Amino acid sequence: MKNMLIILLFLILNGMGCVKEHDIVRSFCYWKTDLYFQQEDDSLIHKMGVKHLYLRFFDVNWNPYSKEALPVATIRNIELNESNPEVTPSIFIANDVVLNTNKKQLDSLAIRIAKRVQDIGKKMLESKAQRKASNIVYTRSDYNQENYKSLNYDSVRSAELAKLKLDFKEILIDCDWTEKSKKNYFYLLDKVKNQFPNAKIAATIRLWQYKYATKAGIPPVDKGLLMCYNITKPDDFQTKNSIGTSTELEQYLTHSDYKLKLDVALPLYSWAVVFRGNEFKGILSDYEDIINNRNKFKKIDNDKYLLQDDILVGGTYLRNGDEIRIEKISDAELQKMISIIKNKISIDDQTKITFFSFDKKYIKDYGTENISKYYESF
Repeated sequence: MKNMLIILLFLILNGMGCVKEHDIVRSFCYWKTDLYFQQEDDSLIHKMGVKHLYLRFFDVNWNPYSKEALPVATIRNIELNESNPEVTPSIFIANDVVLNTNKKQLDSLAIRIAKRVQDIGKKMLESKAQRKASNIVYTRSDYNQENYKSLNYDSVRSAELAKLKLDFKEILIDCDWTEKSKKNYFYLLDKVKNQFPNAKIAATIRLWQYKYATKAGIPPVDKGLLMCYNITKPDDFQTKNSIGTSTELEQYLTHSDYKLKLDVALPLYSWAVVFRGNEFKGILSDYEDIINNRNKFKKIDNDKYLLQDDILVGGTYLRNGDEIRIEKISDAELQKMISIIKNKISIDDQTKITFFSFDKKYIKDYGTENISKYYESF
């Protein structure tokens, strides 16, 4: 009896040791100019347990001719279908913008950013109301002309829209600021924060900004999104993988005392980098079919191929002798990166773990089960 009690106590304690200390918020970045989720997208969201999306609303670039900051690449449609993840509007601001603007221009820019976010947000609510109204009016099993007379689409849409409220909990500002531009950028962040009194403001943190925090400064925001990818430049012929490696990540995460609560972003994409001689010629996102053509491509290394004919890929003209380097983070590398991050970054049940980017091609490539395991590893 005594031995049985000891065994039982051991099993209980051992089981307790296996319980996770926390969960995390499962997130993705969506970085296209159109969002139109269909049933397949909803299914992927459900299978991976995704609760949050960083949704790129628009970019802000510097126009050297008019000498002003202008919005570009504004998202056109936001149709989330039946999935209902929390959305964080994300705005990319080119470093040239904060380098070339004065305080008066930055004051105006903050107001214009807020207005554009509100306008896009209202369109998002209108799309949601239209979808709900369509489901109520047009998909009723007993729908007929008589029902339409008593159940008017426009009235239902207006009623559904009245129920919805624009309430973004967080706004993400994405900028690869420098030591030279940080004063203006941090000023802009303060002004943006004033425009969203009921939302938290987050800022992306590049790895160099994390490692050299004294030089880069700490942005005046509520939290940061640590970008653990795009570690080196793809146009470097000597680079093995510009998306990133665990070795390079470890070289940047050298401390654990960053003075800002951090969420984490990891890569979940791949591409092919093209060189002619040692000269960078561009990046291909759709490369699988061409490298599988053994008549035109010769494998010369683990991730390198040599083109043996002149071909046109999309709008890119490739020549005989061009070298293609395939860049992708392997499953083993991702797990190593996760381990390094956990060792340096405080993770709790409020931490967003996000993957870049939400694309059926990349999700299919990695697999929903593997992606779920990456989340679980935190």
